[in-house]
Amino acid sequence: MKNLLAIILLLLSFESVAQKQIKLKKKDLRKDVLLLTDSGSIVLRLSDSTPLHRNNFLMLVKQGYYDSVLFHRVIQYFMIQSGDPTSKQAKKEDHLGNGGPSLKIPAEFRPGLFHKRGTLAAARSGDNVNPKKESSGSQFYIVQGKKFTPAGLDSVETFRLNGRKIPEAHRQVYETIGGSPHLDQNYTIFGEVVTGMEVVDKIAATKTRLEDNRPIDDARIIKASLVKRKKS
Repeated sequence: MKNLLAIILLLLSFESVAQKQIKLKKKDLRKDVLLLTDSGSIVLRLSDSTPLHRNNFLMLVKQGYYDSVLFHRVIQYFMIQSGDPTSKQAKKEDHLGNGGPSLKIPAEFRPGLFHKRGTLAAARSGDNVNPKKESSGSQFYIVQGKKFTPAGLDSVETFRLNGRKIPEAHRQVYETIGGSPHLDQNYTIFGEVVTGMEVVDKIAATKTRLEDNRPIDDARIIKASLVKRKKS
């Protein structure tokens, strides 16, 4: 028992040293994130208005945390979700979605950020066990969404947002570009897709298991890396 404890402590110390050696630099905050997937490349731009989530995501990317991780939960016309480290070597029959660091990130809701198509946001546990709506330390999703009619948005306000009104500017985006408005101000948004929405659409269209929405054929992030921003 003592030997087992010593091994565990040694492994933790190695992990701590490795994490300390990787630090964010000022120039990292001005870079985009490239997700090279087996379906193509997605480039993400992180939001400076949610620094806790931005910095955590950048740090994990620099550590290689997302390399070989699966998109373990995919729902067409809604979103694709990834970031569970246990998915890297998961068997086909495994149910995923509970992996990740023990740390939780405080919610960073911003009125100007909403779940339009292409939004990058943090996954989290449900309100019953997570009343502060704190985010997962690693899991994230990208919104594919769908277009809404004015009546459809009215219904979302009434039945999903408990009467909270969607700002008119946001409504126009949901009607023309699409998104997932029922998630607004409930999950922290911390970036968006710059290029590669066609890859998101491709992953979202993959066949999935009914019981947990895991793709039948693995959809994998081969490598995540920081890249220089292209001038728009």
